[in-house]
Formats: sequence, C-alpha cells, structure tokens
Amino acid sequence: MSIRSFFHALAAVLVIAAAARPASAQGFKVIAHESVAESELSKDVAAKIFLKQVSKFPSGAAAKPVDLAKTSAARAEFSNAVLGRAVSAIETYWQQQIFAGKEVPPAAKASDDEVLAFVKATPGAIGYVSAGAATAGVKVIAIK
Repeated sequence: MSIRSFFHALAAVLVIAAAARPASAQGFKVIAHESVAESELSKDVAAKIFLKQVSKFPSGAAAKPVDLAKTSAARAEFSNAVLGRAVSAIETYWQQQIFAGKEVPPAAKASDDEVLAFVKATPGAIGYVSAGAATAGVKVIAIK
C-alpha cells in the first residue's frame, strides 16, 4: 500500500467514525427547560425546532430554541451533527427566511452560561452548550 493510499484509507475511516458518533458523544449537550416533557428527540425533530420549521415539541408544548454565538465551537459541532450543515450554510438559510418574510433565527447567546440562564428562565426553551458545561437546573436532552 502506498503512502497516498494509506492516507486516503485513514481519512475514510475517520470520516465514517465521526459520522457514526452519536450527538451526545460530541462537543455539545442539548439542554431544555425542566418543564419540557421530552427526554430525547430525533435529529430530525431537533433540527426542525432549531430551524423553526416546527414551533412545538412532540408533546405539544411550545418550543423556544436558542443558539450559541456563530463563532462557538459547540455551535459548529451542533450545526454539523444535528442540522446537517455548516454554520455558514445555516446563516444563509436564515438570510433566505428573513428575506422571504418567514422567520427570524433563534436568539444567539455569547456563552454557555448565557444559554444556560436563558433555558433555566424560559419555559419551553431548548438550547445547547459545550460538552463540559454545567447543566444544573436544566434537563439534558438525548439526540438520537
């Protein structure tokens, strides 16, 4: 096997391993207000909530998504793993939504602490924080 073939094979293995990794094993945790009935969401449902394609959780409660700042590493991981797109593609999506007069993006908070405070204080709130962030006072939601 040539060096080039080896690196191509290695790259393929790394891409497959990253794609197979569940969202919970990545660099973020999805959190929600303690009143949210759900303890897990499918990637599809979570994506629809954060893209404001649906406004309610499967239980029927109103969903109020919140993002981290677009420069956040956790946001980049969340966008790729759950929304299936890079942050820049999500920015383009929101520009199109705004231009079409449909929706505005979720509020963006500058830090994990700000997202945590918003989620704690807002019934129906759902957000995400870095994997190592404290989550006292909120519910951690598994993404399947």
